[in-house]
Amino acid sequence: MNKHILGAALIAGIAMGAGAAQAADAAAGKDVFKQCMACHTAEQGKNKVGPSLFGVVGRPAASIDGFKYSKPMQEKAAGGLTWTPDNLKAYITAPKEVVPGGTMAFAGIKDAGKVDDLVAFLAEQK
Repeated sequence: MNKHILGAALIAGIAMGAGAAQAADAAAGKDVFKQCMACHTAEQGKNKVGPSLFGVVGRPAASIDGFKYSKPMQEKAAGGLTWTPDNLKAYITAPKEVVPGGTMAFAGIKDAGKVDDLVAFLAEQK
């Protein structure tokens, strides 16, 4: 195989791999969710230390009736915070940056692929 064809094939393979790496995987996100299960469920109406994450994608922050949210989370909610995929990704990555003074005792997930997978999983919980 000549080096030009080999180079083109290599570039095409890299481009395909890059696109595939960016696709979120809800099944993999279910495994990532195991990190959340000490405090959260994905069951409707079942809260733990943290609120249920059932239906969280697209839901206004601090909106589950009867759950006692921290004051900082209530203030963010009053300011219009909604759990869009992008807002969830930011929060999952760095909770204390999105809601300073919030009570979630989790440092965040730094691996963007795992965050994407987790949000894909959460999007299916409805």
